[in-house]
Amino acid sequence: MGKRHGKIGPTARWPLLACTLLLAGATQAAPLHIMTEQSPPAAMLENNVLTGRETEKIQEMMVRTGTDYSIEILPWKRAYTMALNQNYACVYSTSRTPDRDRLFKWVGPIDEADWVFLGRADHSFPLRNLEDARNLRIGTYNGDARDEYLRTRGFHVDPAMNDMVNPQKLLLNRIDLWAVAMWRESTGISHQDWSDKIVPLLVFNKVGVYLACNPAVPDALVERLNAALADMKRDGTVVKLERKYEHWTAPKQ
Repeated sequence: MGKRHGKIGPTARWPLLACTLLLAGATQAAPLHIMTEQSPPAAMLENNVLTGRETEKIQEMMVRTGTDYSIEILPWKRAYTMALNQNYACVYSTSRTPDRDRLFKWVGPIDEADWVFLGRADHSFPLRNLEDARNLRIGTYNGDARDEYLRTRGFHVDPAMNDMVNPQKLLLNRIDLWAVAMWRESTGISHQDWSDKIVPLLVFNKVGVYLACNPAVPDALVERLNAALADMKRDGTVVKLERKYEHWTAPKQ
């Protein structure tokens, strides 16, 4: 029989310690860099504090999973592009469409949205379905999911760098329709100065909105975040946060 091994000597401990540290480092993920846009009431700055209905859901998910993260508000197209190209980057609230499905790892849905065509209250054209909009001028927000969806299907889109110029374009007859997302439990457009002149005409799609993460984000982390969200739905946290913002209206300027 061979000799029994005694205690591990000092020279033998170092390789084992080095191996342990390497294994620990391999499982240590970098902090998530999460980005969003100023999009009340989902995400917004109030008194220089980032808050909002979807923001608070995501913050709670990070706390429950012990995830190190930061959240930054950026213009939407920049935030979306950074999430596509940077490791450990995520962006919300991102519509999950077939065109985007393979581009990200998805956490959610964190909410649901109707895609709606708004038009002038005195419009004269019929709009019974999406195809009726084929020859109309549609105002969109440059780089967002509705712009992509309509553009790739051959509709006549007129993108704006700031979505809130589209109401004025509509009132000036520079566009015929404005494609917007209206979230569940939203107060819609009722608090806007132009709400009596611009009205919903057609819901043309329904989508889930997500935290969309770069493919470099570990599968295990995505699974933990989705599990935390599922727990939040079961224990009533999601409903509580949605009710908190149910009657939110923009402050008077």
